[in-house]
Amino acid sequence: MSIHDIPLTDLDGQPTSLAAYDGRLLLLVNVASRCGMTPQYAGLERLQQTYADRGLTVVGFPCNQFKGQEPGSNEEIKTFCTTTYGVTFPMMDKVEVNGEGRHPLYAELTAAADASGEAGDVQWNFEKFLVSPAGEVVGRFRPRTEPEDRAVLDAIESHLPAA
Repeated sequence: MSIHDIPLTDLDGQPTSLAAYDGRLLLLVNVASRCGMTPQYAGLERLQQTYADRGLTVVGFPCNQFKGQEPGSNEEIKTFCTTTYGVTFPMMDKVEVNGEGRHPLYAELTAAADASGEAGDVQWNFEKFLVSPAGEVVGRFRPRTEPEDRAVLDAIESHLPAA
């Protein structure tokens, strides 16, 4: 099964999958509304606005596994993201990214190594996975790496057609 075929549910409760973004470069991020890194939503939205026309889609995955920093309902999360950060990128239903209840998508993602060659569990909210249009993880950026960090931008640019 391709990463694109793993069943997902969007924030509105509708079944979907990453196949909806077939042929696009994806930046998959586990997000939280009450985290010290929550302001990264602004950078993620700027990436979406800057690169969407060239083939990038940012996808947010709310996660409440890290100190309960995403306790709200899907409707509360949606309202927070749109009113506070103007988020336009797709958001999925809450998922678990680690442990026994780890979502199958995150089971695949966490098998991929980061820039230092380290695979394994998601460290915290706002860990970023760059997935090629073919469904391969081509970049992994730990939570403290800002969305517009040069390493993230270089990785995105290297997988998109020239402007």
